[in-house]
Amino acid sequence: MAVYLDNAATTKPCREAVDAAAEAMTVNYGNPSSLHRMGLDAQLAVDSARKSIASALGCEAGCIYFTSGATESNNLALRGAAGAYGKRRKKIIISSVEHASVSETAKELEKNGFEVVRIHPREDGKFYAADFLAAADESVCLISMMLVNNETGYIMPVKETFSTVKRKFPEIITHCDCVQGFMKLPVKASALNADLISLSGHKIHAVKGIGALFIKKGVRLVPIVTGGKQEKGIRSGTESVPLIAAFGAAVDKLSPTVSQRYDRLSELRQKLLDRLGRTEGITVNSSADGSPYIVNISAAGRRSEIMLHYLEQRQIYVSSGSACSKGAQSGVLGEFGVKPAEADSALRISMSAETTEEELDAFAEALAEGIEKIKH
Repeated sequence: MAVYLDNAATTKPCREAVDAAAEAMTVNYGNPSSLHRMGLDAQLAVDSARKSIASALGCEAGCIYFTSGATESNNLALRGAAGAYGKRRKKIIISSVEHASVSETAKELEKNGFEVVRIHPREDGKFYAADFLAAADESVCLISMMLVNNETGYIMPVKETFSTVKRKFPEIITHCDCVQGFMKLPVKASALNADLISLSGHKIHAVKGIGALFIKKGVRLVPIVTGGKQEKGIRSGTESVPLIAAFGAAVDKLSPTVSQRYDRLSELRQKLLDRLGRTEGITVNSSADGSPYIVNISAAGRRSEIMLHYLEQRQIYVSSGSACSKGAQSGVLGEFGVKPAEADSALRISMSAETTEEELDAFAEALAEGIEKIKH
């Protein structure tokens, strides 16, 4: 039996998402821009998914714009805001632990004349709103902060930070990469005080290749993809109805159970930590108050790649960090105070609502065996 514990990289599409995508590919396959009946039916499917996502996020449907994924959403948020507001305000603030699609985009903007200020955690490994506020001034056009760190599960102080900054500098645009939080934690756009929110379909049991960007009414972005004026000109290109329909179907399934799933995963996470606590040499790199969906550990000095493949031989699938880093260390663990040797042996265990206690027991048992068998 395969034990899949890499849900922060991607999730198994739920049956509802698969069925919605299949219908849009085999029955409702018209182009949403076409003026005939089949085009209208396809547009109605897109509109339905948009409403579902907007309802889950607590916003109007017109604030949701579909993209090819969260990487594009993050690029659109940063590049689009910089283009719209960066002529006279040339400073951008981000955290030092952002996903590569934010951090690398910030580097590119830096090359183009923007000043990028990276806020680091304090010695206690935590981020504080006061540090972001201290870096803010009238020259800042954008602040970007993820809600849940994809490598450790650390929950960033987004609401406090954005609210604090907005009180003093209401003109600053606030962006949140919500990929690991949406449909896992209670997330509402107004509560976060975010002007822009990036979402991903394949992290919530939809399919790969679809994402969305929430854009608050009144916020301007310069498009980074131009063409036929789809998505009100913000993101041109024929909409992928199958992927959009799958996204909406997954949201419809998950929306009513966010709190229940959070509570269940919290219990599972604690049982996993209790079990790992009985294995010598395990260090937990995730904070106790982080997302229950992600646990990051270091395994007794055994290199991540070697341990990962040892577990794979037993059909147990975890990761050594962000899937986007292709196994290379991103530096995020170091930012949180994890020593290089421990980062070199780090494993990320990421769960879903389908994860069982038996699967976690199988992982913990195999990990203990691997620690014994694999030499330093």
